[in-house]
Amino acid sequence: MSKQPSLREIAEASHVSVSTVSLVLNERPGISTKTRARVRAAARSLGYDWSVQKTSRVSNAIGLIIEQNSMPVLADVFYGDVIRGIQSESQRLGYQVLLHMYDRSLEGLDEVQSKLGGSTLGLLIANDGDVTPEMVVQLEATDAPLVLIENHVKGHHLPTVLGDNFTAGFTVMQYVLSLGHRGVAILRGPDKYSSLVDRLRGCQAAAAEAGLQIPAELMPITRSKHPHKGYLQMKRILAREERPTAVVAISDKTAFGAMSAIAEAGLRIPDDVSVISIDNVEDSAYTQPSLTTFHIPKYEMGVLAMRILHRVIGGEDDIPVKSIVYGDLVVRESCTALEE
Repeated sequence: MSKQPSLREIAEASHVSVSTVSLVLNERPGISTKTRARVRAAARSLGYDWSVQKTSRVSNAIGLIIEQNSMPVLADVFYGDVIRGIQSESQRLGYQVLLHMYDRSLEGLDEVQSKLGGSTLGLLIANDGDVTPEMVVQLEATDAPLVLIENHVKGHHLPTVLGDNFTAGFTVMQYVLSLGHRGVAILRGPDKYSSLVDRLRGCQAAAAEAGLQIPAELMPITRSKHPHKGYLQMKRILAREERPTAVVAISDKTAFGAMSAIAEAGLRIPDDVSVISIDNVEDSAYTQPSLTTFHIPKYEMGVLAMRILHRVIGGEDDIPVKSIVYGDLVVRESCTALEE
């Protein structure tokens, strides 16, 4: 049996978008009679087998790739909200979402493409980490519609949706400095995540602007796969003879671990140590004390990424744009001014 022509081949032959071809072949409404006839004619001329179509509906799915280490993603304090935004908007636009959890140690690009490439109209890649820049570049070379979330590849102009991570880092550091703190520690994240690196750079820029250089021992390196990174980092810092008066955590999840270590040491937040972080996940409002943090609009990032992918699939967007979603500082109870 001859190979079925791809949706993209039919789209090129009929001068319409891939999503339009999918709607026509799935006999869905919303396409004019003239366009529907043109797509069907192009499909016939390319040898499209309509008997196969009767037994196997053409997918109107998009693929979502995220590294296995971010799982369980639906329960993850950050990416769960991003994925819910993607899912909500994809349903509104008439797409299905095929979630692929990428494990670099178990599979390569060929496996990913075999699982998603032939059954999806486009791809969303959320986060980087194990999804390396090299892998993204290889996916880009396939000409599949592609949108990145909290991920960017230097030298490649791909549509990207980012939280305002540098500004977040700059803002939280500037805030604790405005409260009079100078002994400040930073609980940094793994360097393989570009969003966390951008946050760290923002923190360092605000400190440098204030004439403060944070020593390396107050920015302990973390192991990316450890489930209690913030707790262990904070334990190392508290073991020093001179402890900081304030701690900037690179994420709320890291801050939660740090707060546990501080309480375990018999210290009070914020009287002994102020704590501030970035994300504003739901649980941050219910810690004891409630956590001051920078709000990253996670759900909205997912919605925006899906809207952009829809436009790319439809051929409406041919100018790749890096979209940064604004956030704001949420002041709660975990920070206080340093007494003179």
